[in-house]
Amino acid sequence: MKICMYGSGSKKTPKEYTDVGYKLGAEIAKKGHSLVFGGGNDGMMGAVASGAFDNGGEIIAISPYWLKEFDDKFKNYSQSIETSSMDERKKLFLEKSDVFVICPGGFGTLDELFEVLTLKNLHRHSKNIILFNINHFYDDLISILGEMHDDGLIREGALNIFDVATTVEEVFQLIY
Repeated sequence: MKICMYGSGSKKTPKEYTDVGYKLGAEIAKKGHSLVFGGGNDGMMGAVASGAFDNGGEIIAISPYWLKEFDDKFKNYSQSIETSSMDERKKLFLEKSDVFVICPGGFGTLDELFEVLTLKNLHRHSKNIILFNINHFYDDLISILGEMHDDGLIREGALNIFDVATTVEEVFQLIY
């Protein structure tokens, strides 16, 4: 299975998140899955990729050629795909992945999350989406989505198109 991980690429990502990210990557590899990710060397991206690499996992990095202006690239990938835009990158994430695990992150992570949620809600894919709520990172987002649903801004049943996990073990229970 190809597991796409969305998450922070920031050098300032707290260790409490990256430690769990490393464990996630290690489990992806140990269970014989492949990691698909944005190619960054830092933050959640680097932690998950390092965990996968250190445990013999296949790693597919997808990033715009110009992203190196902002982030260091993870070097130990099995395959690297360069794109010309973030849109092309997100399209390839969707095409090349079987499941999405959304770790703590910033603007880019939220953009990727809402893209896969919107497309699933519009029946453009049926892949699992798991919001990895490490240390309650996504509690406020989950709350506001609930409010949006209660106010009628989100279609009935739309909150059922993703799952929430708080541990690496729960992530893999939801994948299977």
